[in-house]
Amino acid sequence: MKYLHTMLRITNIEESLNFFCNGLGLKEARRMKFEDERFTLIFLSAPNDSDAELELTYNWDGDDLKTSSRNFGQSAERGKDIDETGKKVKNMGIVIN
Repeated sequence: MKYLHTMLRITNIEESLNFFCNGLGLKEARRMKFEDERFTLIFLSAPNDSDAELELTYNWDGDDLKTSSRNFGQSAERGKDIDETGKKVKNMGIVIN
């Protein structure tokens, strides 16, 4: 299994990039705008290490992240056999929705 990225929702692109890039030293790898769905994805990675990324999701119509737990969205991995991995996780007693 290969770790790909973790997604966080953000409410302000400039403030978030200032924190993650200027503060923590991450670099913007790519940016994708989805006009019809009204959101932007920004992928950040550590300098000289693009194997793992942080995905920032900005919803154009806003999110109330102060009173919501929706700021963490996902952790993404890639594997050879999703069915086998799912079976292994279920056998550990973990419920997959």
